[in-house]
Amino acid sequence: MRRPFDVKVIRNDFPVLAREVNGKPLAYLDNAASAQKPDAVIDAMANQARTSYANVHRGLHTMANETTEKFEAARRRVAGFLNAPSPDNIVFTRGATEGINIVANGIADDLKPGDEIVLSIMEHHSNIVPWHFLRERYGIVLRWVGLNADGTLDMDALAEAIGPQTRFVALSHMSNVLGTISDGAEIVRLAHNVGARVLLDGCQAAVHLDVDVTLLGCDFYVFSGHKLYGPTGIGVLYGAPEQLDRLRPFQGGGEMIEIVEIDRVTYNVAPHKFEAGTPPILEAIGLGAAIDWYAQFDLADIIAHEAKLYQRACAGIAGINGLKIHGTAPNKGAVLSFSIEGVHPHDLAQLIDRYGVAIRAGHHCAQPLMQHLGCSASARASFGIYNTVSEVDQFLDALDKARNMLV
Repeated sequence: MRRPFDVKVIRNDFPVLAREVNGKPLAYLDNAASAQKPDAVIDAMANQARTSYANVHRGLHTMANETTEKFEAARRRVAGFLNAPSPDNIVFTRGATEGINIVANGIADDLKPGDEIVLSIMEHHSNIVPWHFLRERYGIVLRWVGLNADGTLDMDALAEAIGPQTRFVALSHMSNVLGTISDGAEIVRLAHNVGARVLLDGCQAAVHLDVDVTLLGCDFYVFSGHKLYGPTGIGVLYGAPEQLDRLRPFQGGGEMIEIVEIDRVTYNVAPHKFEAGTPPILEAIGLGAAIDWYAQFDLADIIAHEAKLYQRACAGIAGINGLKIHGTAPNKGAVLSFSIEGVHPHDLAQLIDRYGVAIRAGHHCAQPLMQHLGCSASARASFGIYNTVSEVDQFLDALDKARNMLV
């Protein structure tokens, strides 16, 4: 049953939001880095640990069976959230970073020197460095696609970059810096036309968009739980069935094997083939609880609420001399990255914190994008389901005071 969207009521689900920072009410605007956790997630993990914790899959006793059922129920919940064909398409990882590394490691056997992987300059380092490993170790060529002036992916350049040598395309579904939302289905179409596979980084998109991997048609999709109001230490790798079967294992150990003998080893089927050792059991259960909590609300209401906050913030900074907003794409996500001429973002973030406002400052794990933007770092305010208009105004007031101290 849907809950009415009432941000005041929603905030009651998040105990941390009642605290003060430096004597001021907390205005947490760092959601693109990591979101806060509702009681539903905290309680699900704590209750499991208190009442029925055991290792999963390999036990026959009652608590092992109970914990396994909760763990696999979370996998089913994630599959439904992404509209994956089957829970077997869902691999639990430590985070999106591990998911991308699993794929990069797994496709290496299919590549030869001179094969090309297409990336964009707005990728997070997690979707850059694993592909550099293939460049360094196997002679793979990385092809880079640029952006339009408003921060949108240059689709003409992408179409030109994808060619006969393209074997893989790895792109963000939504930028963590610019908020740009790319056309995932069109990216997949262009890549599949030349027989290339596609991975979409959905760390930001999973919490701001209705993600349907079946409609997207992508071969792989990754996201992390902690941006979706869930725990840290848990992520998801979705893989189309034939694609997961094709990947070699990433790590060896328990659970991922079928038979181990002195002179041979055979591997388990997906998803277990990629879940070596004891998995993040409580974290997976927490992620399932986060998705259940989030699904109580109409996504259209969430998107409209976050867009209202973003637009109010943009209007509030519009007249600041020397301020530049990075990323002005239409229908972008609620991520506001900006620079002020003569002001270092780190200094700005520290001064704003004095007024209880938490924003991010730095290169946001996107150094190629920073180079493209002509700056070494930027400030970023990112909005979530529990943020309010008054918090935006608190941010604008703190920004004004901090800028006056620095300029």
